[in-house]
Amino acid sequence: MPPTAIQDYFTGDYAICYGCGSDNAHGLQVRTYWDGKHGTFRFTPKDYHTAFPGVVYGGLIASLFDCHCIGTAIAAAYEEEGRPPGSDPLIMYMTANLNVNYLRPTPMDNELLLKSHVVEQKGKKTVVACTLSADDIPCANATVVGIRAT
Repeated sequence: MPPTAIQDYFTGDYAICYGCGSDNAHGLQVRTYWDGKHGTFRFTPKDYHTAFPGVVYGGLIASLFDCHCIGTAIAAAYEEEGRPPGSDPLIMYMTANLNVNYLRPTPMDNELLLKSHVVEQKGKKTVVACTLSADDIPCANATVVGIRAT
């Protein structure tokens, strides 16, 4: 049985996010898989995710970073508290800051791998760093500051 993504524990109003909500049929369906150290997510762009021929739209890349890094922060918080994801009380984060560095054009015809890790957990604040790669070549990286909302 495949591992469960942190977003699969989101229900009700927490499952409607355009980026990661399983109840949003038009959304990106970001799914973060946490192994205790890294969050990973694989995404294959569709033809309508283009900026210009052969290149992924940068705003889409920022959205992928946003939801994947927040998912990583949530998964790490459950682990830090020593309890299973989705257990009560619910843990949710919101983005306080998103900083994206575009390193090179991201190709359309590749599966993209986002790999993240927690840089800092302090109080309600968690900082997550992430790299987006295509064919093992980094195309962009990001730092996301998440603030615990619940």
